Amino acid sequence: MSALYLIPVTLGDVEHRRVLPEYNRDVILSIRHFIVENVRTARRFLKKTEPSIVIDDLVFSELNKHTSPEEVTGYLAPLAKGESVGVISEAGCPAVADPGADVVAIAQRKGYKVVPLVGPSSILMSVMGSGFNGQSFAFHGYLPIDASQRTNAIKKLEGRIYSENQTQLFIETPYRNNKLAEELIRTCRPSTKLCIASNITCEDEYIHTRPVKEWAGKVPDLSKKPTIFLIYK
Repeated sequence: MSALYLIPVTLGDVEHRRVLPEYNRDVILSIRHFIVENVRTARRFLKKTEPSIVIDDLVFSELNKHTSPEEVTGYLAPLAKGESVGVISEAGCPAVADPGADVVAIAQRKGYKVVPLVGPSSILMSVMGSGFNGQSFAFHGYLPIDASQRTNAIKKLEGRIYSENQTQLFIETPYRNNKLAEELIRTCRPSTKLCIASNITCEDEYIHTRPVKEWAGKVPDLSKKPTIFLIYK
């Protein structure tokens, strides 16, 4: 039976067999149509997964914030003909903090089968490694760029830690990671705990949790490294 397969990729330059099940490879080999965030990186990923794949035999449709719902519906047309379609994002799991969610929403409305495959999610893995509340947590994506708005957002999220007993997660553009770390140390209560999770699953993976007051002078260089910040009480 045809299905929309959500195909995870590695979170960085890591041997895919370390983090992706062999079953994913079998599914990939059965698919000819792919909806991808970036054609070049998707082709590279597929070739790494199985060198024998003939890339020119595959059909790629690019998905980004400018892709219209009408275009996405067209991308799903093979499903109506009994052919499966795969969704590949830039890193980690499709449809989680990712434009692939729009594809899944349309597929669900049309009654197509949707199959998420197993793979690394930096959001879940950072919660697992933080020691924070994994029963209740919220991922907020990017904080505001404006300095005063960002400070207010941090204070608001910190308030939810104490009022709702909820772990708060957010990210930043890699080149601004160091600046955000400094602001968290400056803005949060000294006793609030901060976990910095960087380059998860990679050779230089870094996941450390400390009270904010103990982070001063101990934050590694996070520039250009995919990083998730978590705060909890």
